[in-house]
Amino acid sequence: MDNNGFVKDTPWQTNGDSGLHEECGVFGMYDFDGGDVASTIYYGLFALQHRGQESCGIAVSETNGPKGKVTSYKGMGLVNEVFTQDNLEPMHGDIGVGHVRYSTAGASTRENAQPLVLNYVKGTLALAHNGNLINAMELRKDLEYTGAIFQTTIDSEVIAYHIARERLNSNSVEEAVGRACQKIKGAFALVVMSPRKLVGARDPYGFKPLCIGKRDNAYILASETCALDTIGAEYVRDVLPGEIVTITPEGGIQSDLSLALPKEKEARCIFEYIYFARPDSHIDGVSVYASRIKAGRFLAMDSPVDADLVVGVPESGNAAALGYSLQSGIPYGTAFVKNGYVGRTFIKPKQSSRESSVRVKLNVLKEAVDGKRIIMIDDSIVRGTTSDRIVKMLRDAGATEVHVRISSPPFLWPCYFGTDIPEREQLIAYNRSIEDIRKIIGADSLGYLGVERLEEMVGGLSICKGCFTGTYPMEPPKEDIRGDFER
Repeated sequence: MDNNGFVKDTPWQTNGDSGLHEECGVFGMYDFDGGDVASTIYYGLFALQHRGQESCGIAVSETNGPKGKVTSYKGMGLVNEVFTQDNLEPMHGDIGVGHVRYSTAGASTRENAQPLVLNYVKGTLALAHNGNLINAMELRKDLEYTGAIFQTTIDSEVIAYHIARERLNSNSVEEAVGRACQKIKGAFALVVMSPRKLVGARDPYGFKPLCIGKRDNAYILASETCALDTIGAEYVRDVLPGEIVTITPEGGIQSDLSLALPKEKEARCIFEYIYFARPDSHIDGVSVYASRIKAGRFLAMDSPVDADLVVGVPESGNAAALGYSLQSGIPYGTAFVKNGYVGRTFIKPKQSSRESSVRVKLNVLKEAVDGKRIIMIDDSIVRGTTSDRIVKMLRDAGATEVHVRISSPPFLWPCYFGTDIPEREQLIAYNRSIEDIRKIIGADSLGYLGVERLEEMVGGLSICKGCFTGTYPMEPPKEDIRGDFER
């Protein structure tokens, strides 16, 4: 989908600019007391809806029932559109996994919705995956040449097949997950349901987040801590980069760190903190809200400007704008009213129609900005096509000056690890100076967060800065592999 919520024609084609998208959110639960988990997974996915609005699904199983019987339901749309009382109530099971999806690799179709459920010799596997593999094409070809038949065009199915294949020669499902994880390269947070175990895995670099929670006698795996808060679970800890955790009534949480890298080689996606994650989440011990406040403070220190009001472009620009205000002493205010109902069902008007999709999503509070010098904080500029419209909207509402500050550095390189930052030629910062970009978006001044500030922003955690510097934590693919299964 593009950032207006429309289904895209092809993967990796986005319109507009606030259009950074993450791939997915995952959620798993195992209730050792035998209670049904489907409705709790529903609320967990609801809390992770910001990570993907294209499709969603839930798969559950009864650990004491017939081995391999999985009940699953998935569909295109938002969690509350896809699931109703009628299709949730019959989903009985004390173990389950759920998923919300935004496509980076693989088209927007129901077949590509997750969790994937695989029936094979050893029983049934259900898998939910967040991330992007860079060697999915070669792994898929190997599988196809040995007779594998694929139902989807997503790299997650490649992972599921490899786990199933490795399970035939392994003593346990977690050993099979570990072996499969040795073969796949790229970004992944996985939640796997086997007939009697819930397994979570995080890639060795820790690109994508995954945490563990507990409520009464049930254990939870989730992409973000906000999902634990929503269901009233306590946060236990994060799954570590390179860790595989196995959750069972007999063993509790068992950990395998054989894939872990030295701490300094870890490379979390910095965009979790800048944009993707909900501000009330904590990732690897760092508050997302606090990191956004810090980014705003750094902008005020490094790119100061005299003005009357600091405003954020909702939602992720708001905390950074507050940080800028706190540091600079310039009042913080609200300039934009956001329409919260622009979901994926929003119909794009024909080109001839004059309604701007930006205006449908955002409107300016004229009284707040009229006659004032405004500092506008946004999280990123990808193509620049939205920024110029927002600047113009502020001017049309009477702002005398508009100074734009961006709480990330300029994008200069594509991402291969699950963030849909496009080809270099489509990036406004590619081959342009900051002054060039300032003119294009029509701002009075423009400042970006310095690359050197990123580690500071997240308390010294090791992060991936590939989209800003072109230096990736692992060798990137030689060609753009995103969405390749459709070609």
